[in-house]
Amino acid sequence: MKSIVAVSLAVVLLASCVSASKAPVYDLLIRNAYVYDGSGGAPFRGEVAVSGDRIAYVGPQAPGAGRAVIDAGGKAVSPGFINMLSWATESLIVDGRGLSDLKQGVTLEVMGEGTSMGPLSPEMKRLAIQRMGDIKFPIEWTTLDEYLASLERRGISLNVASFIGAATAREHVLGEGDVDPTPEQLLAMRRLVVEAMEDGAMGVGSSLIYAPASYAETPELTALATEAGRCGGIYISHVRSEADRLLEAVDELIEISRLSGAPAEIYHLKAAGRANWGKLDAAIAHIETARAKGQRITADMYNYTAGSTGLDAAMPPWVQAGGVEAWIGRMKDPATRAKVLAEMRHDKPGFENLYRHAGAEGTLLVGFKNPALKTLTGKTLAEVAKDRGVSPEDAAIDLVIEDGSRVQVVYFLMSEANVKRQTALPWMSFGSDAAAQAPEGVFMKSSTHPRAYGNVARLLGKYVRDEKATSLQSAIHRLSSLPAKNLGLKDRGLLKAGYFADVVVFDPVTVGDHGTYEAPKQFATGVTHVVVNGAVALADGEPTAARAGKVVRGRAWKGWADGGCRPTAKDWSWAW
Repeated sequence: MKSIVAVSLAVVLLASCVSASKAPVYDLLIRNAYVYDGSGGAPFRGEVAVSGDRIAYVGPQAPGAGRAVIDAGGKAVSPGFINMLSWATESLIVDGRGLSDLKQGVTLEVMGEGTSMGPLSPEMKRLAIQRMGDIKFPIEWTTLDEYLASLERRGISLNVASFIGAATAREHVLGEGDVDPTPEQLLAMRRLVVEAMEDGAMGVGSSLIYAPASYAETPELTALATEAGRCGGIYISHVRSEADRLLEAVDELIEISRLSGAPAEIYHLKAAGRANWGKLDAAIAHIETARAKGQRITADMYNYTAGSTGLDAAMPPWVQAGGVEAWIGRMKDPATRAKVLAEMRHDKPGFENLYRHAGAEGTLLVGFKNPALKTLTGKTLAEVAKDRGVSPEDAAIDLVIEDGSRVQVVYFLMSEANVKRQTALPWMSFGSDAAAQAPEGVFMKSSTHPRAYGNVARLLGKYVRDEKATSLQSAIHRLSSLPAKNLGLKDRGLLKAGYFADVVVFDPVTVGDHGTYEAPKQFATGVTHVVVNGAVALADGEPTAARAGKVVRGRAWKGWADGGCRPTAKDWSWAW
């Protein structure tokens, strides 16, 4: 009997040893976590294991050990966050860390609101170099894909993706004038979209309050969106008006989506100007009616009551035709200046005049190109006008002329109640509409909007934890898997075995933003670890030397086995 027991025990021990020897050894194991997998479902206590650049296990307890271990200490673990509207196009060239976003858990920067870093003609390159502000760099690329690949070669902490700008395609073929394309010119623009899509673009992005984008009419935009749709991409737009003609602008986007067959998204949805705050209900209703009819219409937002753009959004588009140099030249003519002043002051302007809704006191100056004007940073337009003894409209024109640029400003435009309501919309994603920077070096030459340092953290802290406007699992879903699905990304946006290991560890109790309009360059807190493609880019709240960021490409990319453009957008419906 004893011999039988001894043999049985030996067999059990041998089996245990064999089992242990087969247990996997992961490159990274995140333990003691509340796992939010990005689906929107309830969290669970568990572990996430990473092998190479992929997630190997998500569940209660990983069946193996990790070469490196992160003890989450009961914090939340989620997929990396997607910044649906990033202006890190230049900032990542000079600082690949992208710290203001990395410290918030962002792992993917999506660029291309209206304009993109390619394709560029020789003249576009010349003008871009001539117009550079604080950040200066050589333009060593021509196509959009060449630009993105150059970031990857330089070494970046975050992943990058981009739309092709509708205005970029337009300028490539037509220049910056207020002209309509001939059929042959429109065909050339469509070909540029197809080439960019097969290079990996996410779709076509437009920004329709700015010249020369504002000169594009609906049929032109529909033609470009049609190419994006049949290439598996989407149409995304800063719509033609976010203020007096908000509903008409939303309807235009819905119509472009319907006619082209491409899904569509509204950049930074808002109702701008007190007189328009009550239009948000109708705008939401128009979107939800289209969705109920089977159209895939979505939106993104930043979580602040002020926006930031240039003084070009205070002046009529006709005076800006031909580019900033022509714009400045015209305003030096007294008769033209008088006409511009009259239109800026008109109660019902025929263009998107954000200055009229913000007022001189609500227009904060934050970015100049001319060193002699940088002392005005942080002042309102009203203060500068008073100091100079001129009207605010005259001051705005003078500043543009003196700076040789559109001058970056912050406009106070939105209702806090509307912002809070929008954060809970089930089809709402989030985008900073800002660069990914750091409070050092060249970034200290100008100010910025606090959204550059706090858009995600403000959502998770102020609106989720403090005001309970939406649940944490819903917010995480709309920061990760929802935008990933909208973009048609492969293997990103979820904590799921086989997906790319873009992972965030954060404390829901302490996460929050700290930047203000007076002092915007303050890092968010509460995010302790960020993993990008399996590499730890942020550890204990501080950046590491890892530069594992990659170019994330769209469905039509020629490198995919199933890439390339299809005859119609319907052929891509499975990808959405």
